[in-house]
Amino acid sequence: MNYSTIKTAVACSLVAAIGLTDTVQAQEPTVFGGRRQYRTWSIGVNGGFTTPSVIIGGSNAFNEKVGFGGYKLREYYGLTVRKQLSSWFGLEAAANRGRIFTYNNRGISNSYLFDAANGASGAAGYQSAETSVQYAASLNGVFQLATIDFLRRENAVNFYASVGYGVMAFNPVGYTDAEGSSGAWDNKGGWGEEVNSDRELTGDRDFKREAYIPVGVGVKFKLSDRVALNLGYTMNFVDDKALFGPVVDRAANDKFSYTYAGLEFSLGSSSKPDLTWHNPVSTLYDELKDPSLRNELEALKQRVSTLEGLVDELSRDEDGDGVSDKFDKCPGTPAGTQVDGAGCPIKFPEPKSETSATYSNIQFEFDSSVLKTESYSTLDRLSSDLRESGATVTLDGHASAEGSEAYNLNLSRDRANSVKQYLVNSGVDAAKINVQALGESAPIASNATEEGRVLNRRVEIKR
Repeated sequence: MNYSTIKTAVACSLVAAIGLTDTVQAQEPTVFGGRRQYRTWSIGVNGGFTTPSVIIGGSNAFNEKVGFGGYKLREYYGLTVRKQLSSWFGLEAAANRGRIFTYNNRGISNSYLFDAANGASGAAGYQSAETSVQYAASLNGVFQLATIDFLRRENAVNFYASVGYGVMAFNPVGYTDAEGSSGAWDNKGGWGEEVNSDRELTGDRDFKREAYIPVGVGVKFKLSDRVALNLGYTMNFVDDKALFGPVVDRAANDKFSYTYAGLEFSLGSSSKPDLTWHNPVSTLYDELKDPSLRNELEALKQRVSTLEGLVDELSRDEDGDGVSDKFDKCPGTPAGTQVDGAGCPIKFPEPKSETSATYSNIQFEFDSSVLKTESYSTLDRLSSDLRESGATVTLDGHASAEGSEAYNLNLSRDRANSVKQYLVNSGVDAAKINVQALGESAPIASNATEEGRVLNRRVEIKR
């Protein structure tokens, strides 16, 4: 196994995943809210057992071919800290320690010989070995593969895969029996000179340090809004042949697996959902499953169909004066003639006096910047007035008092920008639209009641 190639592939994969995650988040801040609307940090504890083998096969010390024999289970445990970067990818720091045990039940004559040149007092056969792992620390990329029940808001099961790179410190002890009780060979204190922070030699190391690559799969079960049960299996590929002692005639590097169960705890504000369990596709399906939203969707389809017919009708302009035939009260106007809104020649042009108009507030759902369909009629009237008069408008975004002030300030800005985007899409000059974010600082009703908070989630239109 070429570990240099594997390390390069792992590093490139993690960098590419982080870059893709940032791109997706940058492209979808309005639809799915971005990371700031979710809890993204979690910590976990886990424990289980190790085996000196991996499910993909291969060889290991004391076994010519690794299967499900030639080992006894040993305890192993760990701690994780994870930052979820998107609904499908996160970075996780992991730290573990424990023991690994292997043996050859065919007898000492079939066992590997320890290499005297690498620390043993003489070449001798050892039938078993137990390795103490002082620590194994790694940085892993965690890829969420599928979320079960994604058609509902409360997802319950999540499958994932992980890959990373780390460093581990270990010390193997060899035994002449299969039980690990007699004839021990122990090289603790003989793994090379230690250097302190002043670059001074302080004696031989008790543990050998080598790089390793963890590759794992697992499944999470959501127990509550804060706690998840985590079951997993990790294959650890060590960049060394002496995990169970310095043996001769050893071509392949060593490996071991870790099977575990643990609990993961989500950190952050309880008012925000956990990004680990968020699925953008399920959100869209949830909306389509809501009968009232389906009715709104059907109404929108009919409205679009009607608008398409109106556009075709309004596009006809036989005399080319810029006024459609439907509204042209003076058809056949000569080319180049300045006309008014009715298509008639302007004899005495006078500047239009700007009239003021009052528009109702644009309301929003809790923690949302998505426009409601019931706001379209108000915005269409505003768009028409602005395009006709060329006036300037100011959009003041507001929010209710749930959450932090900084979060609500950004949310109010997103709401005002949603209204601006609608007006721009309908033909209003973007330069004529000013956006102002006021957050929760200017309520028009009490934030102590839900009725008041509903009124405060708004955008005010000022001309």
